[in-house]
Amino acid sequence: MKKIIYSVLALFFIGNTIAQQTPANNQTTPIAIEGATAHLGNGKVIENSLIMFNDGKITFVGSATSKIARTGTLIKATGKHIYPGFIAANATLGLAEIDAVKASVDVDEIGINNPHIRSLIAYNAESKVVESMRPNGVLMAQITPRGGTISGTSSVVQLDAWNWEDAAIKVDDAIHMNWPSSFTRGRWWLGEDPALKPDANYGKNKDNIKTYFTNAKSYLESNRKPKNLPFEAMNGLFNGSQRLFIHVNGQKEITDAITITKNLGVKNLVIVNAEGAESVAKMLVEHKVGVVLQRPHRNPNSEDDAYDSTYTIAKTLMDSGVTVTIGMEGQMERMNTRNLPFYAGTFAAHGLAKEDALKMITANSAKILGIDTSVGTLEVGKEATLFISKGDALDMRSNQLTNAFIQGRAISLETHQTKLWKRYANKYKSK
Repeated sequence: MKKIIYSVLALFFIGNTIAQQTPANNQTTPIAIEGATAHLGNGKVIENSLIMFNDGKITFVGSATSKIARTGTLIKATGKHIYPGFIAANATLGLAEIDAVKASVDVDEIGINNPHIRSLIAYNAESKVVESMRPNGVLMAQITPRGGTISGTSSVVQLDAWNWEDAAIKVDDAIHMNWPSSFTRGRWWLGEDPALKPDANYGKNKDNIKTYFTNAKSYLESNRKPKNLPFEAMNGLFNGSQRLFIHVNGQKEITDAITITKNLGVKNLVIVNAEGAESVAKMLVEHKVGVVLQRPHRNPNSEDDAYDSTYTIAKTLMDSGVTVTIGMEGQMERMNTRNLPFYAGTFAAHGLAKEDALKMITANSAKILGIDTSVGTLEVGKEATLFISKGDALDMRSNQLTNAFIQGRAISLETHQTKLWKRYANKYKSK
């Protein structure tokens, strides 16, 4: 019996030791930040700025020379920089903790078409991975399911919350679909030719998608009996209240995806990953289709692409008038989400203006996710979700946060990683 009690106590203390910090309390005192360079997120910059907020909302954005009373807490930030909170699109934060531990991974569901599967209710607000986003300024994210043809429904959350109910900013913002490829490779491990070749099933796969959407639309226009939960979940796609995020690569595939889904009555589209999107930029602008790019640190998919195409695609698309943000799909995606500002910085290093690169993960991301009326830029009336950095937040050498706020709440920037850094830094300093 004593062994059981000791084991329970040990688990209790270990659990409390590794638990996430307690989420910040609501803002109770007005806060003014004075003297910093303010990057508003919409391309504008204010040197020697004054940013004020109260009750979680921004109340003033302007010059520090303005003759306006500074009430409450005054933060002197001369020489520092202020940014809107960064927003990660197409992420699986909080849906998996340790990739090697299957019980901690909840990113997909059994089945092919699952529009009714909601990622939000599986979101773990106490994830140690989520906690590690905040010191780099990543304060919001779109939590997205994976797998199947129709993966499920995403939601947008802020990253300092007790539970998924508290975290939610925009519930069920979009449905995610994986578009088939028109090319395939043989399975070399079975002795098949690994060379890229046209997929004979591409037409059939497209027809299956058309049939499913047609059946859903017919059901929604009927008396809806008997009740079909997957079809019910797709209603927002046809009435315009939800977006359809199509994960697709290739010029032909992107063209087919837009043409077919628009003809099926889907009103709001976003293209995710989007290899080859620069070739159909005019079509994207015409149909007001936003793009969620992959991380730039990868090789081009096609042998015919320029060696630096993954680094220059953001500038090419934005110069064409396409609204672009950055997504996190791929290897080590959850852990790499903390590098979101540095991916934007990489695009800036390859031709994109620095403030335009910032827009990718602030104003553009908010617009694509449908939350731009409340976050994404530093504007009066919007939520006070922002942070102060010692230097350029898109540069990993100078992205050093001193303060961060979500909805006006002063959040902790301490994580298990910062604790380990301090622990071992002290170890080597003592020698």
